[in-house]
Amino acid sequence: MVSKQIKNISYLLLSLLTLVAGYFFTRLAYKATIDFPFTQEIVLIILGTLATILITALLLNKQTEVEIEKEQNIRHIELKTSTYQQLLDLLEEMSLKDSFTEKEIIRLQFITHKLAVIASPGVINEYCSCLGVVKNISGDNSFSGEMAKLHDSISSLTVEIRKDILGLNLTNTYSDAEILGLIKKNSSRSIMTIDSK
Repeated sequence: MVSKQIKNISYLLLSLLTLVAGYFFTRLAYKATIDFPFTQEIVLIILGTLATILITALLLNKQTEVEIEKEQNIRHIELKTSTYQQLLDLLEEMSLKDSFTEKEIIRLQFITHKLAVIASPGVINEYCSCLGVVKNISGDNSFSGEMAKLHDSISSLTVEIRKDILGLNLTNTYSDAEILGLIKKNSSRSIMTIDSK
């Protein structure tokens, strides 16, 4: 972010330098051609064309940068949405089965790693709590008799997912170390869930 600000400031300074140099060149060229009025008009046309090209190039450069950033944000939101959908679909599939297998637990573990890449710290934290509930209620490879606890945990998770997709949880401030701790905690919980089977 700092390098982007330095780049913008350097562009601003170069534009200012170009403006000042252009002003002095214009005055010099205009006075040098005072005896030839037709030449003065040609100099003004060339300078006007150059100014138009410079302004258009700056505007197009900024517009391209904004469009690239917008496209990256759209792809990131699509990736988040599909990963969250996979997670919720897997939890639904597991809850509908009389007995789930180790494959579902492994899929849950891999979703943990996907979430570590894209999810906000609030989602990771709530997912950690959800994994704890899954571990506690799935001793017999099913959620039978414990669906209320599971639904409470999933509802809290979906609230955090919604906040993350809509960008409403930006007020949470987590350090990189705290985020890394949450990710490792999630990974170890999913491993413990597999080991307990």
